Amino acid sequence: MNPGPAGRPIRVDLELIADLVAPGSRVLDIGCEDGTLLDYLYQFKQVDGRGIELSMDGVQAAVAHGLSVIQGDADTDLADYPAGAFDYVILSQTLQATRNPRRVLENLLRIGRTAIVSFPNFGYWRARLQLLAGGHMPTNPVLPHAWYETPNIHLCTIRDFVALCDDLGIVIDQSFVLDDRGRPRGMPATHRLANLLGAQALFLLTRGDKAGR
Repeated sequence: MNPGPAGRPIRVDLELIADLVAPGSRVLDIGCEDGTLLDYLYQFKQVDGRGIELSMDGVQAAVAHGLSVIQGDADTDLADYPAGAFDYVILSQTLQATRNPRRVLENLLRIGRTAIVSFPNFGYWRARLQLLAGGHMPTNPVLPHAWYETPNIHLCTIRDFVALCDDLGIVIDQSFVLDDRGRPRGMPATHRLANLLGAQALFLLTRGDKAGR
């Protein structure tokens, strides 16, 4: 982790997300936890930022830092936002914890001109090896929870996500394969080896003809 605003640590993958956001833009960070990324974007990109967080502890921590964050659920509350309300909608390490990932993804591209989505890759070779050799659900720095206490209910692979984007007519403008510390591995997530070598992935998405508004 690198130092962020006011000494708050920020993960490497969150810095990469911040690099994709244009200065002065309107940003909605969904599943923003304690608002670390929003804080970073306020300080270094001067964004007009808002956040949604399911955990009340996370909301309180973010508000204590002067951030505009409300309690909300991506599965139910995104439908209340008007189309095109934000320049960027960010969903970092949260998609796999939603009940209806397809609908959530559709809403991201409805309310935002651009969506930034990251998630752990269940097709990563270490996860495959743990499942094959040990016969149990894999755990690693990106998937740290045991199966009986994990918040993740819709784990997917990079290939699964790319196929869903294609089905929805969503355009992948940029993509990154990340290691288990969130560092880029030097290949796009559409590379033929990405599904095997990526512990997690990050996508910059826009609407295509099929996605509509």
